Amino acid sequence: MLRLIVLLLLLANGAYFAWARGLLADWGVAPAQQSEPQRLAQQIRPEALKILPADEAKKVEVAAAAPKPAECLLAGPFEEAQAAPLRASLASWPTGSWTLEQTVEPARWIVYMGKYPSIEAVNKKKGELRQLGVSFQSLLNPALEFGLSLGGFRTEEEANQQLAQLSQRGVHTARVVVERPEVRGQQLKFPAVDDALRPRLDELKTVLAGKPLRSCR
Repeated sequence: MLRLIVLLLLLANGAYFAWARGLLADWGVAPAQQSEPQRLAQQIRPEALKILPADEAKKVEVAAAAPKPAECLLAGPFEEAQAAPLRASLASWPTGSWTLEQTVEPARWIVYMGKYPSIEAVNKKKGELRQLGVSFQSLLNPALEFGLSLGGFRTEEEANQQLAQLSQRGVHTARVVVERPEVRGQQLKFPAVDDALRPRLDELKTVLAGKPLRSCR
């Protein structure tokens, strides 16, 4: 009887050893896989991973939590009819956090090529300009499509000077036009938008008349 018990224990130990080493996997008997080698193959640049010391990790955490610096923002110009609802929306803002001032946005003159009958004709002209080494820009005024701008200027004189230079380079069908006339109105300015004011900018979306806020720089 004792010999039988010893024999059973030896067989049980041998079976456990084979099971633990995965030798019985072909028969569907194996321990649960504890490693995931497929995840190692999916890693992207694991060598770039850097474990920071506690003091450096704290500095990074503090920098991420630090408030963003205040920024100066502009929008406009606005006509008087547009400025009235803007003032009403800004009435609850802190004193000095915004201003509405008269401003003049000068006209913009461009060296213009067009109008062309189709976008295909525009693309053909772009190819010709590339061969001449002449740069071009998209138009800001939809009324001038389909066409191309060969440069924008603050005065008609500057635009004509550019036209003369381009003519010497082989551009003969361009002309000078006003892309945007002078605009007078009121300009909205936020001299210092900080973390306290930044979330409130969303309140103004409906009264900005589609004019984006832009940096004062």
